Amino acid sequence: MSLFKKLFGAGESSDEDKDGNLSPFNPETVIPADELFTLNFKKNGGKFLYCENLEEAKEHFEHILEENDWFESEALCFEPKLFSLLEENKLDYIKPTNPKFLLASCENLIADEGSVLFSSNQIKQYKPNELPANIVILATTSQILESKSDGLREIKKKYEKDYPTNITTIKYFEKAKDEDFLQYGSVAKNLYLLLLEDL
Repeated sequence: MSLFKKLFGAGESSDEDKDGNLSPFNPETVIPADELFTLNFKKNGGKFLYCENLEEAKEHFEHILEENDWFESEALCFEPKLFSLLEENKLDYIKPTNPKFLLASCENLIADEGSVLFSSNQIKQYKPNELPANIVILATTSQILESKSDGLREIKKKYEKDYPTNITTIKYFEKAKDEDFLQYGSVAKNLYLLLLEDL
């Protein structure tokens, strides 16, 4: 079943829904990783756009550019596989001096905290506070993992010997109304996630 159908329902109700006694906070109910990620990501202030295919992802990307008036501006991007998306929209990414946003993929999406796991493959040696305030991420549903330790394990398996450096997560996507000690030292980013269905 696609993530979209899980999130917005396919018009069917399960036996659990009919019971009415089970809630997402019931410890006996296990929430699938994709649903948990979506709930936590939105709670952290992230903007989530589901895409069934690459064409839909390109359309959503254009809407983001239009919404923020980023056409014909500069963008930060380190991944050659994403350059065509910028070129199609006349965005300058070669040695930008004042980039409006970062366009990147990610290593994984972490469900239990609704965060995005990056490495030097996406952000080079930049620290989160050195990146633009706006970030657009292109990721797939198969990149959703339960926890950060699963993400690190996946990096180890994926790269075998040539491990990336600068492995970090970005978790907060809007400025907290009340300063929380858990957010101390973290930088809030305006983050859009284009989540492409690949399962």
